[in-house]
Order: sequence, then structure tokens, then C-alpha cells
Amino acid sequence: MTELRHIHESKEDGWKYGINAFTGKVADMWAIDVIEPLTVKLQALKAAVEAATMVLRIDEIIAASKIESEKKEEKKEGEEGKGEGSSSFD
Repeated sequence: MTELRHIHESKEDGWKYGINAFTGKVADMWAIDVIEPLTVKLQALKAAVEAATMVLRIDEIIAASKIESEKKEEKKEGEEGKGEGSSSFD
């Protein structure tokens, strides 16, 4: 990885270099015809955004349900408090 990082920083066309999966060595990806299409990267990015959005939506639903249940408990406690101590015989 340090060799790859060095090539990326030192060569003007260093962006073309990567790790050859068959040899495990740094190689010019253009020379060995390994070119990842932009559509693959875009699809991966879209999938990541969708996953993050779903997590945030679920978190928002959970937070809203907690607030709603707390309000119901407060209302229930308030109604119970009104009934205690009051009598028609006072």
C-alpha cells in the first residue's frame, strides 16, 4: 500500500495505478485493461445514499414513537392525579 501511495503522489499519471489482484503488485491498470466503469461507482454511491436515508427514516420513526408514548404516559398520570383526593363529601 505504501508503494501504491508513493506512485499516486509522485507520478503525474499515478491515478492509473492500482493493485493487480492476480500478482498482488502495483500495476498500471490501463495497461492491463482493468477499468472500472463510472456506472459501477455511481450505483455504489446511490446504494449507500439509499441505505443512509433508510437508517435516518427509521431513527426518526423511533424517536417520534418515543415522544408519543411519553406524552401518553404524562396524560395518563395527569388523569390519575385528578381522581385522587377529591370527594363529593368534603
